[in-house]
Amino acid sequence: MSDAVVDIRRLWTVFRNGDKKSVVHKDLDLTVERGEVMSLVGGSGTGKTVLLRQMLGLETPTRGEIMVLGKPAAELSKRGAASRVGMLFQQGALFSAFTVLENIAFPLRELGTLPAALIREAAMVKLQMVGLGPEVAGKMPSDLSGGMVKRVALARALIMDPPLLLLDEPTAGLDPESADSFCALLRTLHQGMGLTVVMVTHDLDTIFELSTRIAVLADQKVIINDLPEKVVAFAHPFIQTFFLGERGQRAMALLHPPANPSPN
Repeated sequence: MSDAVVDIRRLWTVFRNGDKKSVVHKDLDLTVERGEVMSLVGGSGTGKTVLLRQMLGLETPTRGEIMVLGKPAAELSKRGAASRVGMLFQQGALFSAFTVLENIAFPLRELGTLPAALIREAAMVKLQMVGLGPEVAGKMPSDLSGGMVKRVALARALIMDPPLLLLDEPTAGLDPESADSFCALLRTLHQGMGLTVVMVTHDLDTIFELSTRIAVLADQKVIINDLPEKVVAFAHPFIQTFFLGERGQRAMALLHPPANPSPN
């Protein structure tokens, strides 16, 4: 029995604008195994976020197959899908007219099967899990810092304990300290909840800090899907520019600092 949480085969994504046709993905294959943290990276226009939305069932590919947790991704648009896949959108996408607690509880309330007291209790537990106290529950999104918005959105994505979590630029817009703190939180939740995580990010520190594997999108497909050290060694112009430039070298040095020289 396959242990794949996401299995994509021969995927084509084609966008049409009048007589013009743009092929974003062509015969793309990708497998995400249970329990891993996979980063999707690629240049502008390679369809990273589009691929996330297709995994979530929000967009339909032109051709090919996407299986998520053993079922077609198209079924994720049905009621109760949040119990299978959680999604953290780039800017949080909180409802501005809802309080923090109402935002977190929203997927459970939509089910309409649980008493209000139980829903509130579950939302408060998730609020605590993302490192926020009960004093935040009644605040509005406009009262939150960028880091707090990300944490509230993460709590909402996890309210139904889904086995798969999708992240779109999870540390975008955060200062370095907040980004480090959010990465530490994601690592703790990944381990504690047994999550499988797929994230799109340009942040090299986040990639090297969290990824168990990296899938690189280029030339309309996944050109390599492997361990970070093997991806960095793969010969391709995008990888040379993205990972082996000054920023990439600095991020890898922070992750693997040189050993202290032995005293003479």
